[in-house]
Amino acid sequence: RASTSVTELGELKPVFDDAGQVTAGNASQISDGASAVLVVSRDRAEAEGWEILASIVDQSTSGLSPADVMTAPIPAVRMLLERNNLTIDDIDVVEHNEAFGSASCAVAKELDIPYEKFNVHGGAIAIGHPLGSTGTRCLMTLINALRTTGGSKGIVTICLGGGNAVAVLISI
Repeated sequence: RASTSVTELGELKPVFDDAGQVTAGNASQISDGASAVLVVSRDRAEAEGWEILASIVDQSTSGLSPADVMTAPIPAVRMLLERNNLTIDDIDVVEHNEAFGSASCAVAKELDIPYEKFNVHGGAIAIGHPLGSTGTRCLMTLINALRTTGGSKGIVTICLGGGNAVAVLISI
């Protein structure tokens, strides 16, 4: 909220553990969601006359201990970059679906992602974490962010249950 101050955020009570750091101010809200996205070959899209919003270049998955689920996107993104002979400097925008602000801090820091390229529209803490459509929400947010920033390459990352993650490289 625009009217929220840093002082007010600092006064929020922890939600999981009295000595913890996760509060309602640095965690995404759970929201309802439903979505659909059509993934087809370029030939099919052109034959049907459909607008092509983006192309999936590559994807990777990774798995860590369930306790480390919030950092699971780190190896997935590293694999994706390496396999495509890219560095994080070649990526215009990264959309990381974070349940907690600490996850975004860890992912951005470990991958050296400049903050001006990271969750440029606010991520799940600002937008929401819609159960049932998180992947589509993140993908469409990334596509829109690339369009508004004039970028052409982006990565979307999502933590999955059990310590897993997925990262997808797209181009527009």
